[in-house]
Amino acid sequence: MAGRPVGDRVELEVLVTSGLGDNSYVLASRGEALVVDPQRDVDRYLDAARSKGAEITAVLETHVHNDYVSGAVELRDATGAEIVGPAAAGYRFPHRGVIEGDQIVVGKLHLTVLETPGHTPEHVSYLLYEEGADAPAAVFTGGSLMVGGAGRTDLVSEQHTGWLTRDQYRTLRRLATLPDEIQILPTHGAGSFCGAAPGRKERTSTMGEERRLNAALAAPDEDSFVRQQLSGLLAYPSYYRHMAPINRAGPRVLRGSFTKPPGLSPDEFEGRMEAGAWAVDGRWRVQFARAHVPGSINVELADSFGSYVGWVVPFGQPVVLVLPEPEVGSLIEAVAQLVRIGYERVEGYLAGGVEAWRAAGRPIRSYPVAGLEELCRARRSGHPLQVLDVRQRTEWDAGHIDGSRHVFVGDLPERAGNLPARADTWVICATGHRASLGASLLDRERISVRLVDGTGVRDFLKHCPP
Repeated sequence: MAGRPVGDRVELEVLVTSGLGDNSYVLASRGEALVVDPQRDVDRYLDAARSKGAEITAVLETHVHNDYVSGAVELRDATGAEIVGPAAAGYRFPHRGVIEGDQIVVGKLHLTVLETPGHTPEHVSYLLYEEGADAPAAVFTGGSLMVGGAGRTDLVSEQHTGWLTRDQYRTLRRLATLPDEIQILPTHGAGSFCGAAPGRKERTSTMGEERRLNAALAAPDEDSFVRQQLSGLLAYPSYYRHMAPINRAGPRVLRGSFTKPPGLSPDEFEGRMEAGAWAVDGRWRVQFARAHVPGSINVELADSFGSYVGWVVPFGQPVVLVLPEPEVGSLIEAVAQLVRIGYERVEGYLAGGVEAWRAAGRPIRSYPVAGLEELCRARRSGHPLQVLDVRQRTEWDAGHIDGSRHVFVGDLPERAGNLPARADTWVICATGHRASLGASLLDRERISVRLVDGTGVRDFLKHCPP
């Protein structure tokens, strides 16, 4: 995202990682720059600082991240920058631990630390002041106050959730006393599973806008807030549980670039699979359904690729890829998404794709794809229909097909073996994206499946009455 003004004289760069729903920030003044809550692919922060004629001298963390591997250590290795973070974070690498009232200086700007627990116990925010100003121009709120909502409080542990939610209530009330014009600069935003409820699509806001529109600030009292924040929470990716320990210890340094995994022959690809690697096919779901490597799973190479791989592939397991064209560009994107969440064992990709596999005389698997009309006809035929709904539990509770079975797609690796295999299982979600992953997981277990694509449960309930 292009630079934007904050206050009268401050230029800020907002860098969005849409697949994870997160923002990072680069702020420059008088040849110095700082970065707030960076991710692991740090070249973009270096480029942003360079474009402002500045050198990165500090990296600020608002909290110990649960949804990605922090890029703070990577940036320090590249620039020598000081890492600044909450004193209570328990970081086990050199850093400056800060508490309430501490200050950080960059050029002619300074930031003041606010302790804002709730999303995590150690969470801090940073008030940004322009030179000579008595009132702040902006506040980096991390996972406390978000645009339209607040960070969820159940990611640390079940026993901490109750008191963290009450801490979050008090934190939000404190932030709500800031002036209307102050810029709200959160780390988590729309698309992040770190939010307690879906937020607005805007990446940043003002305190006046949040007082007017933020549902988390509208709760009349603390108990109401607790009930609201803990109701209807979405499941979050299973890889999350590994992020905080990595971030406290300090991630392995990648030296600013990701290793480019090699192209593999069909023999080499098969050998990696036999040795335990998960084969992840990033092609369009219909292409996958028509022809794929037996045992592979389908996670389309879109913004959410990394999150869904991190949901179903056990953390730390090796991965091999089947890529959409162009292979080189797809490889770079896939590896970047995986490394951001700590999946470093990408052992290669199938050079030439499924056509090379087929040309080598190897077997291909496939399964049928159905649309809304076909599903409606099958339902009205009177024959028993086995429908598997792989949406989130909150979506299922809001409305589902009578007689269908619910298993969230993220739970399928553990539960696929318990599903009946006597007839075709029609796998459905909201659009076909998660259904394709679900169908591929069942196909991996040799369960006969039919993918419902281009439509979903809501369309069925609207257009296919009994």
